[in-house]
Amino acid sequence: MNKNLSPERWAIDITVILNTVLGNSRFPIDVKMVAREFSSQKFPDDPITMIRGADLPGFEGAMMPAPAGKKGWGILYNNAIASAGRINFTLGHEFGHYLLHRHTHTHGIQCSSEDMARWDSEYGQIEHQANVFAANLLMPLDDFRRQISASRQPVLDELGDSASRYGVSLIAATLRWLSFTTRRSMLVISRDGFILWARSSEAALRTGLYYRTSGQPPISLPTASLAAKRDKILTSTSVAEHDHTVWLREGCTEHVLFSDQYDFTISLLHFAAKHTWDSIPEESAEDALDHMIKRNHGLC
Repeated sequence: MNKNLSPERWAIDITVILNTVLGNSRFPIDVKMVAREFSSQKFPDDPITMIRGADLPGFEGAMMPAPAGKKGWGILYNNAIASAGRINFTLGHEFGHYLLHRHTHTHGIQCSSEDMARWDSEYGQIEHQANVFAANLLMPLDDFRRQISASRQPVLDELGDSASRYGVSLIAATLRWLSFTTRRSMLVISRDGFILWARSSEAALRTGLYYRTSGQPPISLPTASLAAKRDKILTSTSVAEHDHTVWLREGCTEHVLFSDQYDFTISLLHFAAKHTWDSIPEESAEDALDHMIKRNHGLC
């Protein structure tokens, strides 16, 4: 098998095998089993021989060569990670590094959330490739579209059901849905009254609905948004209809989840249908689209 396959092609080839062997019972995918079995069958002289949790302060996971005198590779994940979905995506991410990058990074790769944000560097690009592989392996688009169609307006509970199906975090599942939906929707992650980052669907981006957060000063939450009212909302979830004065000068539906465990707030915004612009500033498109997946691996 060609070692120069794209991240998507690697994931598709493995998915075909899983479909044949396991059928509809393959979700959530057991990445540990798949990585060991696939690598030993395809690369018997250079397989993955060890996958385990480890003390990795400052890192999400790592792909490391076996010690001198032994063959193969090991995958490590930070055993301080509390979320099973986050661990599962980390394993998929490191498996992607093994397939895509072990020949060019023979001393291994250690992955942090910060590494994945460095999109202007070669190292940042390989983090992106590993994320693309993991997303396609764990959440195949054909199956995801059968769960939530591209035109549907899901609530967070529905996206949470998809997250459970695929063994990933709610944020990972939401980002995956945003990557194929035809709706004008946006995910906003915030903390302490400020937007940490936001991701727009392509339809939303094409109509100017985005926040540019990379390399910018902190952006305050709209004061009338649900996300800004954590101390006034007694439940962990809520929903509200807003007029044009709240989010990005357009009316929308805001679904919010307050996560005490991870100390951030998730807002899913659905805007009404609208004709897209013929063009948008190149820098704006690059900032929003190129960063769509980068936090998939670092937050839960």
